[in-house]
Amino acid sequence: MNIITYNEFQLNKKTSEVERNNQIDQIVLKVIKNIRQHGDQALYSYAKQFDHVSLNQLIVSDEEFQEAESLVSEEFIQAIHVAKENIKTFHEAQVEKSWFINKADGVMLGQQVTPMDRVGVYIPGGKAAYPSTVLMNLVPAHLAGVPEIYIATPPQPDGKVNPHVLVAAKSVGVKNIFKMGGAQAIAAFAYGTESVRKVDKIVGPGNDYVARAKKWVYGDVAIDMIAGPSEICIVADETARADYVAADLLSQAEHDEAATSICITTSKNLAKEIKREVVKQLAEVERKEIAQASIDSNGQIIVAETLEKAFLLVNEIAPEHLQLMIENATDHLPDVKHAGAIFLGNYSPEPLGDYLAGPNHTLPTSGTAKFASPLGVYDFMKKSSIIRYSEQALLKEADYIETLATMEGLGAHASSIKIRRKNG
Repeated sequence: MNIITYNEFQLNKKTSEVERNNQIDQIVLKVIKNIRQHGDQALYSYAKQFDHVSLNQLIVSDEEFQEAESLVSEEFIQAIHVAKENIKTFHEAQVEKSWFINKADGVMLGQQVTPMDRVGVYIPGGKAAYPSTVLMNLVPAHLAGVPEIYIATPPQPDGKVNPHVLVAAKSVGVKNIFKMGGAQAIAAFAYGTESVRKVDKIVGPGNDYVARAKKWVYGDVAIDMIAGPSEICIVADETARADYVAADLLSQAEHDEAATSICITTSKNLAKEIKREVVKQLAEVERKEIAQASIDSNGQIIVAETLEKAFLLVNEIAPEHLQLMIENATDHLPDVKHAGAIFLGNYSPEPLGDYLAGPNHTLPTSGTAKFASPLGVYDFMKKSSIIRYSEQALLKEADYIETLATMEGLGAHASSIKIRRKNG
């Protein structure tokens, strides 16, 4: 893990990523076309090709749900319950309600908030199982009032879905789970097949093929975001413990070889200690090869002269996860303009947010925190503007409307008002 100075840091923008995306797109577009043309048949074929399983049916059966409950531990069930309640409590505060303004002269204006009819949730199933992601996506959708929620997740080698994923989904009351992964799952949700209903929006993280598929179907269906590899940025001063910082950097590095782990510190001595700790702790990481590749490619410790400069870098990076392991961390919140989630102090590590605290762990990556937000209840709701004028109220403002319509050359717009004036 390299130690560099503030002036040496540059955002890593790889031209090779563009070339890789072009290669992935060629495959993804063929998959999308095949799903649109052949539906379920293509889904079964891709399950055999990519997941190496021959499926008898795409949807998870009641028997599989029952079996799943017998395969997970009581400790897991308890953990899921606590996490679900925390996530629910946090997201309940996001629920928006319709509102109306009644003005004095016969004018009513407002906004009607309604849930989407149908949502598809993608849950990865390649390198690991993610029941926490099930909760983070399903709980806000459920609170929004979405009547139809479907899950897509790749099957295991035995043709079944990971039991922890099934138990987590059932805890939120969702049992419509399809055994399909990759770009083919996104295409099925976007356009529908004989077994899969077309949805209004697709949410949930995935690999590069999932991300590019979401990009290509956007417009025909809504998406939450195009998520890149996981990332963490830690701002640490001399009050931070090097072993804590190193452990938190590695917690992101183990996600994926392309994950990014960055520490910005005002202490040269701490930087050296963190580097030593990363090497030491790497030896004990279960997913060592993945974490090592991530640290080697995208791990950096940056020494900044001041906290002010540290926060300038933070806002340029706009990280998915930001940890402030500094004295009086809360006082520095105004210094943060761009971050997906902000963790304050030495005892608020990023995994706390991944699993149990309550805020959503589906977050903007790759600098998109400059304009995007975490997944929330608002992602599953839509708003309609409400306008009601009385005759008197319309005639009072008719001249203004006609003037603007005429200026824009839209005579029929003006006539729509004139005919009411004439008959008023």
